[in-house]
Amino acid sequence: MSTGARVLIVDDEPKMARAIASALERAGHEAIVCEDAETALADALHRGADAVVTDWRMEGMDGMELLRRIQASRPETPVILVTAYGDVPSAVAAMREGAFDYVTKPFDNEELREIVARALELTRLRRENQELRRELSGHDADIVADSASMKAVLGLVERAAPSSAPVLILGESGTGKELVARRIHFGSRRVGRPYVAVNCKALAESVLESELFGHERGAFTGAVSARAGCFERADGGTLFLDEIGEVSVSFQAKILRAVQEGEIQRVGGNRTIYVNVRIVAATNRDLDKDVSEGRFREDLFFRLNVIPVRIPPLRERKDDVLPLARHFLSIQARTSGRLLRLSDAAEKALVSHSWPGNVRELANAIERASVLTRTDELRAEDLLLVSGALESVARDEGGSSETLQECLDRAAAERIREALEATGGRRAEAAARLGIERTTLFRWMKRLGV
Repeated sequence: MSTGARVLIVDDEPKMARAIASALERAGHEAIVCEDAETALADALHRGADAVVTDWRMEGMDGMELLRRIQASRPETPVILVTAYGDVPSAVAAMREGAFDYVTKPFDNEELREIVARALELTRLRRENQELRRELSGHDADIVADSASMKAVLGLVERAAPSSAPVLILGESGTGKELVARRIHFGSRRVGRPYVAVNCKALAESVLESELFGHERGAFTGAVSARAGCFERADGGTLFLDEIGEVSVSFQAKILRAVQEGEIQRVGGNRTIYVNVRIVAATNRDLDKDVSEGRFREDLFFRLNVIPVRIPPLRERKDDVLPLARHFLSIQARTSGRLLRLSDAAEKALVSHSWPGNVRELANAIERASVLTRTDELRAEDLLLVSGALESVARDEGGSSETLQECLDRAAAERIREALEATGGRRAEAAARLGIERTTLFRWMKRLGV
């Protein structure tokens, strides 16, 4: 049963409203009492509600009219009618107009809680469905595959996705391994279940153990309550283990047991918890070499490497560079409301660049150029990718050892300072002058220390 939900109670009889609220509060819900339908409607429109329990007969707006108003403005909110026994036929008719259910006076508390629990489950499923639809609507657009090599990768992914076999995604940093992992999940039979991702490299192993397997209360300093780990949260769905090659051999043994046996134990606990999780792992390391040199367990490697998916670096799929660049430009257009295009020279610079940082570097280059450009056309110099940018820095500074990223960041910082100076430090106007959102400007200022 869902707990902690926000439920509006609508009844012009205070005792009855308090009785309903008390019954629901004992189930762990937040019960908001409204003495009339007008107040309840305003609250539902302003703050939202997970469910509404309303009396049928009230002075002014009655429960039926409240149902119609909520249906018109918040159709996802379930409405439960409380009615006298003689009004049951009318309540049944109300269900045909969209009411979730009804309860008759005098009501049984357990029956009321059960009906509300079913209504809240409906709310949860509707929200999950909406989130899933949002993710799926933008999902295919995230992976641009015009090149033959990437089309082959996606073809393999489509064949592998419906199974529950583990998948090992191999590729350099920035090639889009997590996007492929999500594509596998959304193409599987687990699509309605959780997708949980964890970066194994980003956490110390003591923290990673708790993150993956969970912990019991008092397991370590600061563990004030029990917490489920990623394996439990992904039960029935997909667990993406990014940077799997970075964990130690000793910790790999713990992951192997969870993957192989489908069972875990929380840190500080001794209870065996069974999980049904599909594993998708990723690494930029050469695991074959790591296995031969003893840095990665062979048994875990074979468990993970049932279906290997290798993503080629961007320099090996030049046909994807311009489609990807245009895709990132469209994202900039959505956030800034500014239509940008690539000049012929910019396109040539993009195609000729080697892209050591892969797709991530390309996305960064397009965002940076969107900040630097003074027109609606991105020029080659806005991208700051050509070797001439570094050569000019070396000439100006007598042979500087400045890295490419430092050169690019310095140019972006100078452009932002110019905009701020021109607008007297007014950030909103500076963002407009640069053709970007204020949040984008703030992010760049923080990153560059402007």
